[in-house]
Amino acid sequence: MARPQRSPRAVPRQTIPARGATRFRQPDRYHSVAPADALPRILVADPADPTAFAAAIDEGAAVIRAGGLVAFPTETVYGLGANALSETAVQRIYAAKGRPAFNPLIVHLADVSQLPTVARAVPPVAHTLAQAFWPGPLTLVLPRVLSLPDAVSAGLDTVGVRVPSHPVAHALIARAGVPIAAPSANAFTRVSATTAAHVVAQLGAAVDLVLDGGATSVGIESTVVDVTGARPVLLRLGGVTREALERVIGPVDVVRHAPTGEAPRPSPGMIDRHYAPRARLHPFADDDRPRVWGRLAALEDAGVRTGLVAFDVEDHAATVAIEMPRDASGYARMLYAALHALDAAGCSVAFVEAIPDGDAWEAIADRLRRAGLAPPGDT
Repeated sequence: MARPQRSPRAVPRQTIPARGATRFRQPDRYHSVAPADALPRILVADPADPTAFAAAIDEGAAVIRAGGLVAFPTETVYGLGANALSETAVQRIYAAKGRPAFNPLIVHLADVSQLPTVARAVPPVAHTLAQAFWPGPLTLVLPRVLSLPDAVSAGLDTVGVRVPSHPVAHALIARAGVPIAAPSANAFTRVSATTAAHVVAQLGAAVDLVLDGGATSVGIESTVVDVTGARPVLLRLGGVTREALERVIGPVDVVRHAPTGEAPRPSPGMIDRHYAPRARLHPFADDDRPRVWGRLAALEDAGVRTGLVAFDVEDHAATVAIEMPRDASGYARMLYAALHALDAAGCSVAFVEAIPDGDAWEAIADRLRRAGLAPPGDT
């Protein structure tokens, strides 16, 4: 009989109780190593409170129009947004993240009516995909208008565009009246932010305003599809599965080799080391639990802070253990929060249980690999 699915939880360490255990939960306060006067302004943006929501959106839109940076939730991860039509504002994104100029940004629109402001010669397949998946976690790479700042597209003649479904993102873009360029709101190559607290901890006062809309619902970045060629090409796995794409438009090609060095990437998320915690990640299979549990105990005895990310974490010896959902959507929603928990606990080593194969898990496997998960057998 299959085990019942569980919600993610932290289990107090039981094998070495004297050391205590970190009980994991989504952060509900803002923590940063920066002094209080170096923190960004933070506003809660909750549609359930219409008056406060409207005030937060108004302030965020004013910051965007003035050339500032606003961190805001989308359904995928938190974005670090700026006016996509302002070269100066876009350059602030790169500076705040420490992001190299060869890594392009995704432009977020309130709806398809804004598409002509950033893209041209939109092919029929793009309209088909937009109708099927917008608003939602799908980015389309299209020919860009020449007036779009080069910094948005890393100098390429294409631009990634999507319409997010999160109510905060939609309201902010619509109120600002301009398309918003927004990569994930985290330091370059580090773990993406799925809560406002993650943004504050990584970027601090580099952001002018943070709109706190709670934890994101998808948890990993959007799928990116290049539709500028004869056949669509999948550039980045994400919130829309390959199977879902192919049900709508038929077979898609998958990019096999990304540019290297400082050559511009056609999409974000194509750098080998990305979404990475500080801890070295080691995989293990379910039948290898006794050996891994022993490794955890030995490392803890040696004073090494360890982490465990698994479907069942009973009787563990780790500094922090995060029990993950057994379904792909739940796992994706929890993944970055789990990696942030490893960093918050100061883990230098973590063991990650192998995930299932299959289309639904493909994007999660990609994120774990880019986060530094060692090859199977390297424990």
